[in-house]
Amino acid sequence: MLTGCWVPGDGQPFGAGQTVAIYTSSSAGDRIAAKPELKFGPKVEARDRPLFVLDDSVRYQKIDGFGASFLEAGLVTLDTLPSKADQDAVLRALFDRRGGAGFSVMKTPIGATDFQSASPEWYTYDDTPGDVSMRHFSIGRDLGQYGLVTYIKRARRAGGNFVLQAPMDYPPDWMLNDVNSDQNVSRQYYQALANYYVKYVREYEKRGIHIDFVSPFNEPGGYTKIPFSDIRDFIRDYLGPTFRKEEITTRIQLSENGSRAEAAHNSPVVLDDQKARKYIATLPYHGYAGAGYDDIATLHSKYPRIPMWMTELCCLYDQKAGVTFESGDAWANTIISDLEAGASAWIYWNAILDQDGGPWLVSPVHGDPEENAQESVVVVDREQHTVTYTGLYYYLAHFSRFVRPGATRIRTTSSPYEGLRAISFQNSDGRMVSQLVNSLSDATEVQLDWQGQSLTVTLPPISISTLLWAGTSTT
Repeated sequence: MLTGCWVPGDGQPFGAGQTVAIYTSSSAGDRIAAKPELKFGPKVEARDRPLFVLDDSVRYQKIDGFGASFLEAGLVTLDTLPSKADQDAVLRALFDRRGGAGFSVMKTPIGATDFQSASPEWYTYDDTPGDVSMRHFSIGRDLGQYGLVTYIKRARRAGGNFVLQAPMDYPPDWMLNDVNSDQNVSRQYYQALANYYVKYVREYEKRGIHIDFVSPFNEPGGYTKIPFSDIRDFIRDYLGPTFRKEEITTRIQLSENGSRAEAAHNSPVVLDDQKARKYIATLPYHGYAGAGYDDIATLHSKYPRIPMWMTELCCLYDQKAGVTFESGDAWANTIISDLEAGASAWIYWNAILDQDGGPWLVSPVHGDPEENAQESVVVVDREQHTVTYTGLYYYLAHFSRFVRPGATRIRTTSSPYEGLRAISFQNSDGRMVSQLVNSLSDATEVQLDWQGQSLTVTLPPISISTLLWAGTSTT
């Protein structure tokens, strides 16, 4: 877990002008540890040192945040810790900005998914066939001991300040053409489905939870078998107008593709229809099935005014290998690549699971298999009652804690050098943040140039170092 350190915008000074605060996590054992401050000095030649050059006159996308997902499996697992104090400590580690990661954007699914597993039954919020008026709609399960409303409220009591993004794997089965074969939504139920989303948003509002974004379909084709041409029609003719008529302030995201390449291929089907596009607030995509960062960069260049969010990814490792600090290095490189491609938010899948990567819900007809162990940000051993903060946790925390919503990515160029990466931002309070990742097994001295000044810093083996400074030169 983290120890106390600087929080952007907390009113605590760094020191004047060119003084740079440094926090490092490394394979040697540092965990967001404060290091001796450095200062920018006169510009020097890098010579044989790897060089990173920051140009804050060239600005890219605004950042909306970093986080993971609320899922019943997480709360089921967390509640096996015998002490309420220990449970709350895990939540603070995820959500508190001073003593934790300060996650700022979170996924909260609409109805069942593979890890909505407090009980084994598949469910939606209205499983009464033909109930187009939504008379039997209920979020009762979300209000229970392991429900998402309970989970979200506990996270907020632990210091959480985050926006919520809500996707849906499947609507009620009765809205489908045939749950056992053609799982597309029957057009006769498009208005009922739009009303379903309205009810969901309003029921959460009654419990004091605002859903900031609704994503109508999660991985369509993999779950609900609805093509993007139908999603376009549903958003344009039903969901968008219904939200507007009902004065719903929740914004609509384009449905979440399962990979970056799929997002580049499918998103234009909706976005090139101006009547549908006007309702789309962000472009969400998942990071499965390989790299595809060039696809996202191309998509971003085609629709630069619509923020892109990487809204789900997991399982570069299994739950055993994923607990190591070193496993976090691959995640850092993934985060940086998505951000460099233009992503404004980055959301992992399971925040908390047990030592076996579960529990999970099984429903083959809904795409949820028998064997589905996955990797989480925090691992709670339900037998030993221990908590492990993974490498992913620490690398992701460097971003979520120090690069706050409203930050802007700025140009960072580098000399060619394998195994070293840097990405930089300016927070909304004007202060600068550079994340330096060393994937090498040796310590490496690098140089950072900014506004005609230079700074050298030694990066430990397998590490991430956050550099923070005031953002104005005194030279």
